[in-house]
Amino acid sequence: MPYIFLDESGNLTKTDDKYFIVATFSVGDPKRITNAFRKWQHSKFPKKLSNQSEVKFNNSTLDDTLRRRTLQYLAQQDIRIFYTYLSISNIPDEYIRKGRVYETGLLYLEIVGATLELYLPLTTTDFRVFRDQRTTKGMASSSFNTSLSARLLPKMPAKTLLQIEAVDSTTSAPIQVVDWVNGALARYHEGKPRGQEFYDILKPNIVQQKELFSKLWDK
Repeated sequence: MPYIFLDESGNLTKTDDKYFIVATFSVGDPKRITNAFRKWQHSKFPKKLSNQSEVKFNNSTLDDTLRRRTLQYLAQQDIRIFYTYLSISNIPDEYIRKGRVYETGLLYLEIVGATLELYLPLTTTDFRVFRDQRTTKGMASSSFNTSLSARLLPKMPAKTLLQIEAVDSTTSAPIQVVDWVNGALARYHEGKPRGQEFYDILKPNIVQQKELFSKLWDK
């Protein structure tokens, strides 16, 4: 039974970023990735970070050499990455009003739904998703989960157990790991220093990736 962890990179409204990314990874045993990340944190990160509850990819105390080594270590774990990305300039007009994104909750729901659909068709009757509780882009958490379930369940086998749960990233090492995945992918898509190197480290773990809304602007 896979466990799926989800987070995002970028901002759909006030941002200098060119891309918005929703990344996930699946693992068979979340305790293994938790133990692996905490072991690395305690032994390899600077002392001031070694016992913090949360260490993000963009923490200013880290340098890119340690980021590279951490990504190499995480890529050695049994994580399977599925992610979507979109150019901010390609956001459909239906989510824009007066030149600004106004339906951020619905847009975020669409992006997350499209990302999780990369796992379909299912080969199991359990589908468990854990996301950072801080991000539903203006929608109530319960409404977000209900709407996401309504989108996914009809595309799944009958009697599928679908669990969508918001968790606190400060207490969830797997959510912190997916933040690292997002950070590396953002570096790559934004064309920032060492982005290609970071992407190449994760590439063997990437099962599927998809650009959203690109066909709307291919004409």
